[in-house]
Amino acid sequence: ALSLPNEIASIVGAVIVTDVGDIHVELLPDIAPMAVATFTRLSEEGFYDGIRFHRVVPDFVVQAGCPRGDGWGDPGFSVPDEVSDVHYVTGSMGVANAGPDTGGSQWFITLSDQPHLDGRYTLFGEVSLNNTVLRRVELGTEIETIRIERLELSTE
Repeated sequence: ALSLPNEIASIVGAVIVTDVGDIHVELLPDIAPMAVATFTRLSEEGFYDGIRFHRVVPDFVVQAGCPRGDGWGDPGFSVPDEVSDVHYVTGSMGVANAGPDTGGSQWFITLSDQPHLDGRYTLFGEVSLNNTVLRRVELGTEIETIRIERLELSTE
């Protein structure tokens, strides 16, 4: 098993606070540690505050994380792909990219099973509650903030 630094291993989830409600996500640092670390860092720096969902495709995905709002923006760096054998099902959260190893701040959540994405995009989270809020997200829905949830790890 991969041994993760405590600051990454302790990350368990996120609450994406939007103007249509909260989306609760379980993050998967054991599957995609770089993606989880990047999403966490950007969230805690306030990068996503005020960013809007710029892509909504019914029965496919909702996508956010573009600082430009047009799908072409990035945080000024990119992260290597971390593809796994985890399947894209309804509520899977993945890193959007423009080709191999070009992921950055943009991410998407699937609205239905998407097996054609398996092994092609980094999957780093899944909606943890049967979240009806996801179905209310539309083009321009605003992310007010993203709160990261951590386990308290004992220091003993």
